[in-house]
Amino acid sequence: MSAPVRVLFTSAGRRAGLVACFRQSAEALGHRIEVHACDLSPGLSAACLAAEHAFQVPRCTDAGYIDALLQYCDAQAIGLLVPTIDTELAVLARSADRFAAHGTRVHVGSEDYIDVIRDKGETCARLARAGLAVPRTFTLDDLRAPGADLPWPLFAKPAGGSASRGLAVLEGPGDVERDYPEPMIFQEFLRGPEYTINVFVDRGGQFRTAVPHLRISVRAGEVEKGRTVRDPRFTRIARQLVAAIPGASGALCFQLIDDPDRGPCVFEINARFGGGYPLAHASGAVFARWLLEEITGQPGSAHDDWAAGVEMIRYDAAIFRDAEGNRL
Repeated sequence: MSAPVRVLFTSAGRRAGLVACFRQSAEALGHRIEVHACDLSPGLSAACLAAEHAFQVPRCTDAGYIDALLQYCDAQAIGLLVPTIDTELAVLARSADRFAAHGTRVHVGSEDYIDVIRDKGETCARLARAGLAVPRTFTLDDLRAPGADLPWPLFAKPAGGSASRGLAVLEGPGDVERDYPEPMIFQEFLRGPEYTINVFVDRGGQFRTAVPHLRISVRAGEVEKGRTVRDPRFTRIARQLVAAIPGASGALCFQLIDDPDRGPCVFEINARFGGGYPLAHASGAVFARWLLEEITGQPGSAHDDWAAGVEMIRYDAAIFRDAEGNRL
């Protein structure tokens, strides 16, 4: 029997749904898959408990993070490493060649690409220069400039933030804090329905598909209820976005608001599998399968033939263990 495809999910957390998408994809391809996962507290991670093997790692900002992953990937013959949070992307992009030398592909864009994407202000500037609509963006100095004519209210967010950390709506100058714990950007407050667009870029850098979904309901920054839609405007924006910031690879997603006055405005890019990816997967855009095809040398089957109108209604579930740690 051939060796299984071994996939490692880092910062696995609650991403049991993503693990399930990879299992389903491997089965469809006729491969055995062996899922590995790591987290700060693997015993408290649903995705780690759903994996065959799980282990503890230091924080991704720790100097020993990459060495710990490299040692594990080498010992376990990991074929694909899939990061799940923004804060680990830069360090993994800088180390991708080191993993490749051990036979592990890291699902991450180029180092230059990640550097841009992790800076929300620079991302908006790049997109604006490419002709894409983005919210007008200001610095803290802009807000404090005497006589500044600003389009209040403004939306405040960390320039390198993630997971909805540090977000705030500023109604006027009196809401601007004296100091912020990290660099911030401030953007015009957009109104209208919000969409996530899941995008797949193949290993050759070619745009293959974009799958938008309406964010009907959001909890803790992640879509809880959504519906796939086909809108040629969003597909056109996705193609422009991929061309505007070269270096993407595999799955990414971006968010936009279809403002009644300005039309669709892009305000966020995540260079990884988004939390709402299982909805795109259920609609027929099986990014997980396409990645597995790439690492196993099979012909690529990436396509744009996915179904609109597919809905995702998430709910809470649980994994139970006995006192010895065995799953019940």
